[in-house]
Amino acid sequence: MNQDKNQTEQGPKRSYQTLWRRLLPRYDEAEAKAIVRLVLDEGFGLTMADICCGKVEELPAAEQERLQNIMTRLGQGEPVQYVLGRADFCGRPFHVGPGVLIPRPETEALCRKIVSDHNRPYCALQPPVPLQVLDVGTGSGCIAVTLALDLYHAAVTAWDVSPDALLTARDNAHRLGAKVNLEWQDALQPPADTARWDIIVSNPPYIAEQERREMSPHVVGHEPSLALFVPDDDPLRFYRAIASYARNALRTGGTLYFEINPRYATELQTLLGQLGFGHVQLLDDDFGKQRFCTAGR
Repeated sequence: MNQDKNQTEQGPKRSYQTLWRRLLPRYDEAEAKAIVRLVLDEGFGLTMADICCGKVEELPAAEQERLQNIMTRLGQGEPVQYVLGRADFCGRPFHVGPGVLIPRPETEALCRKIVSDHNRPYCALQPPVPLQVLDVGTGSGCIAVTLALDLYHAAVTAWDVSPDALLTARDNAHRLGAKVNLEWQDALQPPADTARWDIIVSNPPYIAEQERREMSPHVVGHEPSLALFVPDDDPLRFYRAIASYARNALRTGGTLYFEINPRYATELQTLLGQLGFGHVQLLDDDFGKQRFCTAGR
């Protein structure tokens, strides 16, 4: 009878409703449901129809144990992308882990902007000259790999100061069939290049330390601080270093693309003007926030 009782108690614990309720109040109900659906879909191949038909309870014992381990990690605040080991970006699955920033939808919009600005129709009578593209602070490689695959005839180089990030970026480039030249390089101490790049793009650390308390614990507690935060007294430190490098390293007619913190958009616009860039534009994301900046050389 005790065995029957245990089975009765265990069944509901594996149900969809019980699973997402385990994530409250860390996430609101809609987020909790979305996370559990993602886990069951990508981790176990269960559709919403499968879930409604009780397929969660029919998982083999080993899969049940794996599901419970996943739910424990999620309940402790670990981001679902790290738990699953992947995040979708521009329609492709990227491997991610604690050593790299989880790709965001805003950064997808930045990539789409670059592709829209620079892709041109193929002309057999005019052999194309490869676009020389640099991604500064590549992390998972999501920007570099996307541009290598989606930009017509581009040669892409990606920098990062983190060896772990470079390993992850290399894995993603290899799996997705993208040719990316990966280099260890500190963005704050760039080389003395001249007229080398047509495009320089960066999503650098841009969150001031004072903003840390406003952020979700699952971001602050798990994603790499190196890729997120800058000192309160110098929030533009990476933009200044990268733009100073780009002033000489961009070819004439080249373009600088940044993902930015809306709080410092005007200051960044002023900084780029002072460094001699023209056509400095602030662009909104899908939520109406100034999230991107472009500047011409």
